[in-house]
Amino acid sequence: MFHLRTCAAKLRPLTASQTVKTFSQNRPAAARTLGQIRCFTAPVAAEPFLSGTSSNYVEEMYYAWLENPKSVHKSWDIFFRNTNAGALPGTAYQSPLPLSPGSLSAVAQAQPLVDAQPNVDKLVEDHLAVQSLIRAYQVRGHHIAKLDPLGISCVNFDDAPVTVSSNVGFYGLDESDLDKVFHLPTTTFIGGQESALPLREIIRRLEMAYCRHIGVEFMFINDLEQCQWIRQKFETPGVMQFTSEEKRTLLARLVRSTRFEDFLQRKWSSEKRFGLEGCEVLIPALKTIIDKSSENGVDYVIMGMPHRGRLNVLANVIRKELEQIFCQFDSKLEAADEGSGDVKYHLGMYHRRINRVTDRNITLSLVANPSHLEAADPVVMGKTKAEQFYCGDTEGKKVMSILLHGDAAFAGQGIVYETFHLSDLPSYTTHGTVHVVVNNQIGFTTDPRMARSSPYPTDVARVVNAPIFHVNSDDPEAVMYVCKVAAEWRSTFHKDVVVDLVCYRRNGHNEMDEPMFTQPLMYKQIRKQKPVLQKYAELLVSQGVVNQPEYEEEISKYDKICEEAFTRSKDEKILHIKHWLDSPWPGFFTLDGQPRSMTCPSTGLTEDILAHIGNVASSVPVENFTIHGGEDATDLWRCWATSVDFSPAWGRPRGGGQGLSRILKTRGELVKNRTVDWALAEYMAFGSLLKEGIHIRLSGQDVERGTFSHRHHVLHDQNVDKKTCIPMNHLWPNQAPYTVCNSSLSEYGVLGFELGFAMASPNALVLWEAQFGDFHNTAQCIIDQFICPGQAKWVRQNGIVLLLPHGMEGMGPEHSSARPERFLQMCNDDPDVLPNLEEANFDINQLYDCNWVVVNCSTPGNFFHVLRRQILLPFRKPLIIFTPKSLLRHPEARTSFDEMLSGTHFQRVIPEDGLAAQNPENVKRLLFCTGKVYYDLTRERKARGMAEQVAITRIEQLSPFPFDLLLREVQKYPNAELGWCQEEHKNQGYYDYVKPRLRTTINRAKPVWYAGRDPAAAPATGNKKTHLTELQRLLDTAFDLDAFKNFS
Repeated sequence: MFHLRTCAAKLRPLTASQTVKTFSQNRPAAARTLGQIRCFTAPVAAEPFLSGTSSNYVEEMYYAWLENPKSVHKSWDIFFRNTNAGALPGTAYQSPLPLSPGSLSAVAQAQPLVDAQPNVDKLVEDHLAVQSLIRAYQVRGHHIAKLDPLGISCVNFDDAPVTVSSNVGFYGLDESDLDKVFHLPTTTFIGGQESALPLREIIRRLEMAYCRHIGVEFMFINDLEQCQWIRQKFETPGVMQFTSEEKRTLLARLVRSTRFEDFLQRKWSSEKRFGLEGCEVLIPALKTIIDKSSENGVDYVIMGMPHRGRLNVLANVIRKELEQIFCQFDSKLEAADEGSGDVKYHLGMYHRRINRVTDRNITLSLVANPSHLEAADPVVMGKTKAEQFYCGDTEGKKVMSILLHGDAAFAGQGIVYETFHLSDLPSYTTHGTVHVVVNNQIGFTTDPRMARSSPYPTDVARVVNAPIFHVNSDDPEAVMYVCKVAAEWRSTFHKDVVVDLVCYRRNGHNEMDEPMFTQPLMYKQIRKQKPVLQKYAELLVSQGVVNQPEYEEEISKYDKICEEAFTRSKDEKILHIKHWLDSPWPGFFTLDGQPRSMTCPSTGLTEDILAHIGNVASSVPVENFTIHGGEDATDLWRCWATSVDFSPAWGRPRGGGQGLSRILKTRGELVKNRTVDWALAEYMAFGSLLKEGIHIRLSGQDVERGTFSHRHHVLHDQNVDKKTCIPMNHLWPNQAPYTVCNSSLSEYGVLGFELGFAMASPNALVLWEAQFGDFHNTAQCIIDQFICPGQAKWVRQNGIVLLLPHGMEGMGPEHSSARPERFLQMCNDDPDVLPNLEEANFDINQLYDCNWVVVNCSTPGNFFHVLRRQILLPFRKPLIIFTPKSLLRHPEARTSFDEMLSGTHFQRVIPEDGLAAQNPENVKRLLFCTGKVYYDLTRERKARGMAEQVAITRIEQLSPFPFDLLLREVQKYPNAELGWCQEEHKNQGYYDYVKPRLRTTINRAKPVWYAGRDPAAAPATGNKKTHLTELQRLLDTAFDLDAFKNFS
């Protein structure tokens, strides 16, 4: 009804001046939607042909007529003239006179026949039918496109309610209409320079655009400009034309792609290599994307891909030396680097070279990956984001990413969805990624009909309005065109795009696999399939672009290159994994990749710096900013100037009842008293590193405020929407930037992203915080496959920090444990070997040799030091920190400035410093513990009056294990029995890690007794009373000096 009224109103008579003013000046540039105008001359019931859909078409015609009356059919010209003269739309039609020689003067002198009553229903309905037909091809043309090179099509649209119909009668047209000329709507470009075409030609051009070897999915995109852009790229006549030179280049690239795989098959027929046979067109496809992107200004491309075709990409896209690839097949090659290495089809590469097509420098990086398909996706995105950040590329014009996928993994792996949903978030966007799906139409042995519920493997991309270009990989020119369009889309709109290379897998899952067991009919067809290189060569020979001798010479030339490289590869005696490094850090290490020193300076700071950071942390450094609690920002600055006394509010959970102004005042009081809590310690570590030029990025769920409302690094104006302040970015005049960003509700994707970000530079502190430590197991793949073994597999150091809130506080089994036992189990040190404790810089050497560092700090000061140490070390290791919850506001969890001043360091072990330490001979029990349970133990010890009998030593750094310091502690208390106390269950936590190492420390001279919760399946109880009962039981065991007599 709205469309009908709008159209009727717009067709009311207008004067010439009104027409010019209203439609020439105010007509929208692209959109055809008209504002609602309720004044109209004709009753709605009198205009039956103005239905809800036909009105759209009439509006289109009317706009065209206003711009140029000659652009529409003569009948429409008369119709609109009559309407403007005052006729009702239903009576305004006048059939044009026949164009015979004797009637020309009559046409010129013809006056509008206002009283004529023709039937325009058929005319309007036919044009609407044509418009519907055009739209049907745009929406569903890909349903009938010839995408499958095997001709067996794994995509089934049988259940689709409507498909493109070759029977025009479906749209209300008949055979007699095929030669009628129809005006083309503005939503199609098939006319080229023509505004009207016969129906037969319209259908032919639509078939050419949408139903041959390219299938385009884009009509779900809710942006008219983007849809029009895609229509123009695929509908404009003659767009897919290639010069002879471009065809010869394409042929040469196909030769290299194909002959590389043939060479490997000849030389190492029994080796797994996950070859590209069946999708050899991938190599020219990637090179086309890179060429076009380089032409558009990109100078750094970061790529991620699974194992299939990886060696070919390394050789022919990244340009890895062929001898370096071939020597990987030599089983006698000796490894020269530290670590265990990885198989050849997982390794990465970094290379800078000249792009021969654009004659511009381009840097290519292929990120190393595990066999966990798609796990590298967010890692690539994070590295891309970092490279854009460091070069100031805020729009993604210089640095871009390309992600390759398999069809089964793209549809089946949830990380694909998580990564897509990072694509347009402000702190995570890389301004568009080109996704290339190698669609083998099979996953290992699984048919697509068993592997996904959607028609295409690429349907997940629709959630972010990414256009999807399906293309038959046996048509190399169609592939090249689609890849050019994809690169142009990314350059134009800076959004994701998907290229679906519909191909096949000539061999099994690997070269040793027999696919006929499970896909006999498919592989019978594949055996008959002519390789794409042969098909394309025959085509170009028939077109006269190349002749047969030229083609054979191209093959011989590349075969010779491979043979010569193979000969050179035999001279290689040592395998250097570092030659495959995907993220080098120039200048950070020595030329041979070693640290420039093996020492770490003091992590302390001067009093002035601590006080300055503390003052900023407890204030709002901008004017006219109202924070929660009613205080204007200027009031807080005034408080500092007049030394107003603030009342501290200890222990209020999650800021309950506290306004932000009160929290900041409490911080100010702490600084005044030269003391820090957890939030201030973190603030001072971050702020001091920013002063030293170290970029800091803190990411995760709710990190801006902090899960427990302790951080408040982003302040929100209470009166102005989206007005925020980050005081950390107002510390110093020339400081490094601080990025703090709430992430999407994803662990796997976001942790992978931050890992990639940390790969790009050693001079940044990149932290990911879990909302609760329990939730990190959703990202277990990133932890297990990248963070823990990354350096061992790929000689790639990484300094990412994981902040995992941990503590048994009666919050149930899902909000208690960060599973420290899992991290400790994966540490690479030997529990049964005591290292050389006399070695110079023992603690630094331990850190250098470990695969990651695991700490559980019990004081804010130590947390401050370990964060600063992470950057001041001459190398990088992942840092796992089990962070507290209740200690964030615990009145005893405070650190004096004195423990953070210049000359102070991180304490790997905090020894007993009370009465027990003054008379060590009288100590009956030495308890070792870590983290929050220390405060429970000291409270209980005080209540029992056992300060002289029981010593408590805190192990702050669990891995690498502080053998030297613990040996010193044990020797200090010669008469004490040893015990380990933890709040976690016995089969969890730290006990199984600490006990054998502690026993090794003392040469197994004494037992190490256990005080803690019993073994359990769940990390914690959900019953508060049971929780308290378990806690009291472990405390009773810890302080009962007779508890272990029966076990001696």
